[in-house]
Amino acid sequence: METMYPWFKALHIIAVISWMAGLLYLPRLFVNHVGLAPGSEASNMLKGMEARLMRFIMRPAALATILFGGGLLSMPQANVDWSMGWIWLKLAFVLGLGASHGYMEKCLKAFAHDANQKSARFYRILNEVPTLLMIGIVLLVVAKPF
Repeated sequence: METMYPWFKALHIIAVISWMAGLLYLPRLFVNHVGLAPGSEASNMLKGMEARLMRFIMRPAALATILFGGGLLSMPQANVDWSMGWIWLKLAFVLGLGASHGYMEKCLKAFAHDANQKSARFYRILNEVPTLLMIGIVLLVVAKPF
């Protein structure tokens, strides 16, 4: 198991980067999609892009992030002190990323059914949520402040 730790860590980092790319890009697609007429060529093109991003990048990357992250936590080399607060806050932020992902799935369905009711401004703000959570996660993991 000792030789697997660096591989799990590398695969976890790759998965996180891929997931974050999707979490940051999908709301930007939504921003562009908001003003388009339902059924238009541009709207249909964005529907396809959004669906493929979710199906081929975001869902697999989210799953891989959780699986490799859980695998890392189960290895003694992770050396996590569960009495420290940073790990719990980090895990709460990861749950926040999962909630953001889930909400984006809901938004994706609304766009797919031409039923979006949100503004471009809303999606610009939504785009910042994963960014803030990611910053918090990285700071907690690196600094382990408490």
